[in-house]
Amino acid sequence: MKTTSLFVLLAALAVPLRAQTIDDGIMMADHALQIGNAYTHDSWNEYWEGTLKRTNGNIGTITTQTNAQTVAYGFTDRVTFLGSVPLVWTRPSQGVLTGQRGMQDILLGGKYSFLELPSRTRGTLRAIAALQGALPLSNYTPDFAPLSIGNHSRRLSARLTLNYQSNPGWYLNASTAYWRRADVMLDRPYYFTDNQFFLTNQVDMPDVVDSVVSAGYLKHNLNANISYWQQTTQGGGDIRRQDMPFVSNRVNLSRVGGMAMYPVPRFSRLAVKFAASYVVDGRNVGQSTTISTEFIYALHDRGRQIR
Repeated sequence: MKTTSLFVLLAALAVPLRAQTIDDGIMMADHALQIGNAYTHDSWNEYWEGTLKRTNGNIGTITTQTNAQTVAYGFTDRVTFLGSVPLVWTRPSQGVLTGQRGMQDILLGGKYSFLELPSRTRGTLRAIAALQGALPLSNYTPDFAPLSIGNHSRRLSARLTLNYQSNPGWYLNASTAYWRRADVMLDRPYYFTDNQFFLTNQVDMPDVVDSVVSAGYLKHNLNANISYWQQTTQGGGDIRRQDMPFVSNRVNLSRVGGMAMYPVPRFSRLAVKFAASYVVDGRNVGQSTTISTEFIYALHDRGRQIR
């Protein structure tokens, strides 16, 4: 069931709306506040078991849906805070396994534009440092992949983003982050992974590196881009032949995608964002297609416009 926030207030004045993610080159205006509601639909029926691509008739197609409440606040024109609270539910199309449903992990982060080099003729080059953390919001089990709603690991990342915004509106963006992941506790006193047997319920989670490059256009209230995203796990074993995935498996993937955002006509404070992506290569991951829609509303914006 899809939950959608309803916005019924009309704005008297036009307000610049910008979608905010931790890895983009956009900064909120001073004291600007935006809230959003994002729905995501992700599905796959082929996956990589290690490097072997296959299907599994016991689960069929795995569908994961997410409804997240988001917030972005410009503390200053160079410091932006971001947050997200997701509700996630999963289901298989075949077999006897039951999907899971619950609150996943709260994401909180901030980014600081520590270097800005504007030029009247060439545009602006910006360097942004970001920190982001995640904490589980419920006592969901991570030991039920691929139907678990998350890995229940506390996580912390440091990120660097470089962004070039040209005066005509075209931009280039590159971002990379290193994620530290805390150990996970299972509801059983033993497990087997990476050809080793462990007599403990504590699982050492490998760290993760992610990187994304994008090219797009941002001007006249339109924001659109295409992107290429990679994730590399720093350790972990492969899914064993004919076995279920394990929470500490090595999960590597490459994904291509695109997005577009534009204000809703006659609702100047409300914008809608559409995005889609597809996993083109991976290891211990489903070859998924992901489609998302987000409504973003400007509650307060008394600062200058974004450069």
